[in-house]
Amino acid sequence: MAPDPGAASLSPTERLARLRLIRTENVGPATFHQLINRFGSAEAALDALPTVTRRSGRPVRITTQTEAEDEIAGLSRYGARLIARSDPDYPPLLHYIPAAPPLITMATGPNLDWQRTVGIVGARNASAAGIKLTRLLASDLGEAGYTIVSGLARGIDSAAHKATLTTGTIAVLAGGFDKIYPSDNIPLAHDILDNGGALLTEMPLGWEPRARDFPRRNRLVSGLSLGVVVVEAAKRSGSLITARLALEQNRDVFAVPGSPLDPRAEGGNALIQQGARLITSAADIIETLGSADPARSALFDRDWEPDLTPDAPPPSDDDKSRVLEALSATPIEVDELIRQSGLPAAAMQMLLLELDLAGQIEWSSGQLVALKY
Repeated sequence: MAPDPGAASLSPTERLARLRLIRTENVGPATFHQLINRFGSAEAALDALPTVTRRSGRPVRITTQTEAEDEIAGLSRYGARLIARSDPDYPPLLHYIPAAPPLITMATGPNLDWQRTVGIVGARNASAAGIKLTRLLASDLGEAGYTIVSGLARGIDSAAHKATLTTGTIAVLAGGFDKIYPSDNIPLAHDILDNGGALLTEMPLGWEPRARDFPRRNRLVSGLSLGVVVVEAAKRSGSLITARLALEQNRDVFAVPGSPLDPRAEGGNALIQQGARLITSAADIIETLGSADPARSALFDRDWEPDLTPDAPPPSDDDKSRVLEALSATPIEVDELIRQSGLPAAAMQMLLLELDLAGQIEWSSGQLVALKY
């Protein structure tokens, strides 16, 4: 997979335009890539957005150049910077996930191997045994040369980070760099950076994390990792969301077995029943990840990019009605939507852009689209 479609290197003007574009209302990673594919650059996409959103019936607010410049200046106060997919220090494994973030904010030191990574996640209200096992797994993996990735939450996440401060750990944030959650882990975040680890987020400065932002963070935890270990997790938990995302990204999933009497073991035990690798030591993980390759599956084909006819007429209201009628709450492949509607690929792309910018659809795994209710 190419590191960044359409951008071998970015000029300062285009980099600023990309920041403005990804910070614009209703523009997520999938929409961002579609806009770049359609218009050729972020600068051209920003110029076209007013026309596109007028057709959608819901104009969006475009981030101004001053706001983007202020964010870049603000990041420097935290020792952080923006990294684009075309940059050589963009985390390599993230290239292989659907709808990879076009820009990330990161502060990092030299004490990391971004190619040999393991995600460790689990319960916030972890048991003493779960914390102890997490420390053992994380420290043994760190000593074996693996970098540990987690979400800076209480419990299992914090234990994994603390155990690998000196060998290398990456904390993925759900909010902005200045809105670390939970606040009682701010000292841990400083310890991670002081020891050469990394803090990473795709959210802007000032962004207070909401419930919906944690699954977005979890997709980056799994996307940065060759495999994900679930230590303790309730039946419905963010850790199981991370495991599901890891499977969608074709990453290995490991689970620690637990007592059937402990609700915190229900999720991990269920994962094992469904085919996750049962582990009791770091050696079990290392043995499996020795041959891990995130590019091994066709799942990592680049985001949907139809051949475009530059002078094609804009789609009509009838075309829009046909697409809305074909869509439902169940995600469907774009190719199937084109087949059923009979619309040209270029017209479908424009319609999906308009609907996305209007907040009427949502993308799943970068390739599937559904109505948003």
